[in-house]
Amino acid sequence: MKRMSLIITLVATTALIALGQEGTVEEVKHGAKKTGETVKNGLETAGKKTKEAAETVGEKTKETAQTVGRKTKETAQTISGKTRESTSSTHRKSKKTSRKAKTETSEQQSTNQTPNTPSPTDR
Repeated sequence: MKRMSLIITLVATTALIALGQEGTVEEVKHGAKKTGETVKNGLETAGKKTKEAAETVGEKTKETAQTVGRKTKETAQTISGKTRESTSSTHRKSKKTSRKAKTETSEQQSTNQTPNTPSPTDR
């Protein structure tokens, strides 16, 4: 009988150990599942943040390109306007100088002309 009780005790102990291990295995599975879900959530969050950052960078790049385009256009218009003003001013000054030179030439020609009528001493 002592042997029988020893065998029953051993079987019972082995059964309890096996059940305890199954509980531990279940706990490990549950922990692994939780860890997997946490990693998955972290990756989804990182993906969303990356997408938001990319959209923000895209918007900022577009805004910068528009600003650069607008500034370039304004600069070109300013330069064009100043060139026109300079050209007009030069043209005006040139015309004024030309008129002045013509007037001076005409005055010199009129004072240097000899009369066409014979003088009384020529006879």
